[in-house]
Amino acid sequence: MSKGAKGVPEEWGAGAGLWLRRYHDGEGAPVRLLCFPFAGGSASYFFGLSRLLSPGVEVLAVQYPGRQDRHAEPCLESVPDLADAVVAQLPPDDKPFALFGHSMGALVAFEVARRLRGPGGPGRPVRLFASGGVARPYRPEGSAGLPGDGDILAHLRSLGGTDERFFASEELQALILPALRADYRAVGAYVPPGPERLDCPVTALIGDADGRTSPAEAATWRERTNGDFELHVLPGGHFYLDACMERVAGIVADALGAGRPVRTGA
Repeated sequence: MSKGAKGVPEEWGAGAGLWLRRYHDGEGAPVRLLCFPFAGGSASYFFGLSRLLSPGVEVLAVQYPGRQDRHAEPCLESVPDLADAVVAQLPPDDKPFALFGHSMGALVAFEVARRLRGPGGPGRPVRLFASGGVARPYRPEGSAGLPGDGDILAHLRSLGGTDERFFASEELQALILPALRADYRAVGAYVPPGPERLDCPVTALIGDADGRTSPAEAATWRERTNGDFELHVLPGGHFYLDACMERVAGIVADALGAGRPVRTGA
């Protein structure tokens, strides 16, 4: 297969090249992992996880519009709309695949999994990895009101994991705030489904010092699957993944039966 500029085969189409990024070789891997970023995040956040898992797992990172090389495109302000757009660009159903979402990305991944439950289409995921302890699908709170930039920045700082230079730079904020506004609106307006369960197993991952959601709340992902459930509590806050990338890669590889990653570093 010929490769497009974003690392995905040109045969998948131009839309896939916009939405999906493949940073490392994984074309011959027996399983595929689609990764969904957090609010304000981008596909490149998963570069390190991709490096650790390849070539045993083909990692595709989702690039939402309105950031990095899609900066000129309008952002989507709805979790269901993001999920619909991703489903429309899924690669061919040529191998088993799983979904990994962090924070807001866990909601998008969950909604993608919901859309793939029925017959036909591009197939069903073999596992959902819900990272970052998002409990909103099970315990709605807040409102669909529009948060101000000050509220967004204060909440972002409270989560940790963001370089302080960002908060001191109006230029950086001007670049990233449009995506943050859209994503915070999407999460705030998200209406969770009723008592609906996925057929695939679910693995929840959370930092033990995450101030947004407790491990007990993260465990409510158990209520969203008819399959097996696992909960992994790792050291760190909301962005525990930054320091625990190798451990997370091992958890993913084990759950997918892909063997332990052999690479080190991120």
